[in-house]
Amino acid sequence: MKKHSIITLTINPSLDKSTHFTGLVPEQKMRCEIPRYDAGGGGINVSKAISKLGGSSLCVFTSGGSSGEMLEELIQEVGIESQVLKTKNWTRENFIALDNTTQSQYRFGFPGNELSETEIETLFTIVKEFQTNYLVISGSLNEGLPSNFYSKIAEIAKASGIKVIVDTFGEALQKVLEIGVYLVKPNIGELAKLIGVERLELPEVEKAAKTLIEKGSAKIIVVSLGAEGAILVTKDTTEFVAAPKAEKKSTVGAGDSMVGGMVWALSQNKTLKEVIQMGVCCGTAATMNEGTQLFKVEDVKRLLEGMQ
Repeated sequence: MKKHSIITLTINPSLDKSTHFTGLVPEQKMRCEIPRYDAGGGGINVSKAISKLGGSSLCVFTSGGSSGEMLEELIQEVGIESQVLKTKNWTRENFIALDNTTQSQYRFGFPGNELSETEIETLFTIVKEFQTNYLVISGSLNEGLPSNFYSKIAEIAKASGIKVIVDTFGEALQKVLEIGVYLVKPNIGELAKLIGVERLELPEVEKAAKTLIEKGSAKIIVVSLGAEGAILVTKDTTEFVAAPKAEKKSTVGAGDSMVGGMVWALSQNKTLKEVIQMGVCCGTAATMNEGTQLFKVEDVKRLLEGMQ
């Protein structure tokens, strides 16, 4: 395998279908507009974000059935280099619908089908062959996979000297931090759970993040604060960036856009201040678009100029 600066890994991708309708009425047939289809899943969205910024990555993902074939076509259309692990079970689908009357968005996510033992072993073999500076492990796990699955992948990558970036949640996040990674992006609620408290206030975030860093959980912790912005914390540095003001239309893909912006900035040897600024601007710009479209580069540039 040739070397790539960035590789993204999506174990549980999705074919995202989004549409509009007018008026949510129980037990009535909702007439929807023509749907839009997008390739979804954490790592896939990160690769799309990197591509939008003019960067490149190898997008590695699983694909099965006709939904998987459509997923592959959508990724090919945007010109992202990819490596596909074919699976017997079909790729899952997600559904996002916006009510034109109330502007409320409804998001329906489905679980990913199980991977076979052979497919899992093939995946581990693929990871062992990775040659990259940064590996982004992002998204949910398929049904049947153990919570330490990402931990096993992180161990393999770290053994090759790869900087591992993780964006997941729940027990999978807790387990991978026991291995220790380069960068992790929890939200403030997830950070609270990671240190064993019910909730955190904004002034407590830096200390909580440093607690995990001292334990060896991560070198860099970026805490997403939603509309408030984000805080980047290392052993010696803390950078807070407030989110620019923007009209929010959809939060789909905002977190993935943020990760994509940050890893692109890291690959360009930007300062940590620039890394968090790019991440926040990409995440904010993603909320300015409907459905599952991620961000527009012109919006990112405008927000970044205003921030600087």
